[in-house]
Amino acid sequence: MVWPVALAILLVALLIPIMVFAFDVPRLREKAAASDRLTPEWQKRLEELASRLIALEDEVDDLTRGLESLREENQFLQRMLENPEHREPPDRLAPPKP
Repeated sequence: MVWPVALAILLVALLIPIMVFAFDVPRLREKAAASDRLTPEWQKRLEELASRLIALEDEVDDLTRGLESLREENQFLQRMLENPEHREPPDRLAPPKP
């Protein structure tokens, strides 16, 4: 029972360095290095896209806050417009003003 498990662990431990060696080909390194070199035009476009993405994220945050505020207002109005017979009584009444 222990031998098959130990053999499987040994095979996995030996396959890891073999797979690293097999996938570490010079062509893949060249492709990775080429993707790191960007022309100034592409660099400018990427910076522009990044700034637009930040602006869009800010807009989404603002819209989310506004939507949450509208939901809270809607819930408040729903409670105010409920049938008074089904509404919970207040805990205590305010004293009358003289």
